[in-house]
Amino acid sequence: ECRIDSIAQSWAVLSGAADSLRAATAMASLERYLIRSGDKLALLFTPPFDKTPLDPGYIKGYPPGLRENGGQYSHAAMWAILAFAKQCAGDKARDLFTLLNPINHARTPDEAERYKVEPYVVAADIYSVAPHVGRGGWTWYTGSAGWMHRAGVEGILGIRREGDFLVVAPCIPSAWPGFEATVTLGGAACRIEVRAIGEGEELYSVLDGVRTPSPDRSTRIPLNGESHNLLMSI
Repeated sequence: ECRIDSIAQSWAVLSGAADSLRAATAMASLERYLIRSGDKLALLFTPPFDKTPLDPGYIKGYPPGLRENGGQYSHAAMWAILAFAKQCAGDKARDLFTLLNPINHARTPDEAERYKVEPYVVAADIYSVAPHVGRGGWTWYTGSAGWMHRAGVEGILGIRREGDFLVVAPCIPSAWPGFEATVTLGGAACRIEVRAIGEGEELYSVLDGVRTPSPDRSTRIPLNGESHNLLMSI
């Protein structure tokens, strides 16, 4: 019971504590054992606690497969998106984001009957064991919604604030031609345009007309009260 836990796998990557080989193994194991694409679930851990004589705490008070006890707990699922993005696995980050998107759990009457909760807000958890597979619980959960927003904006689009800088480090899916975004902070606008280029082409950024190489696919925009324009080719 609880042989693999999504949080440990994702945070091996997010913390930077694991070397690249072990981090890759961690995320491959997460994909293999915890993402159930057919059920549209990304489990917190598996198998659920059920008959163990040990005491893992209050989590065992939930029936197997419900809430934190081996269901999908959305915080952890969003961290997995961020971990894929940190590994520059844009397609995997996009696929998991799509799987977790609540609207994709209620596209048909049958799906809506299984999901049973609102498809326009994020649910904190989704059950994983019959007869409740795919049923959502505890919706309108601001923690899960906040992490999903961060997974999309900071992970896939790669836009995040670090102190006095706006960092732009996109990890977009291979099919995307790019994107445009405007971030307004303190009355100053940072206009961002990201373009996908072919393999082997030069990676570069043009910030306020000054072109520089960008081999790590990352650019820092100073937050100095002035507006800025950034073009990135990645």
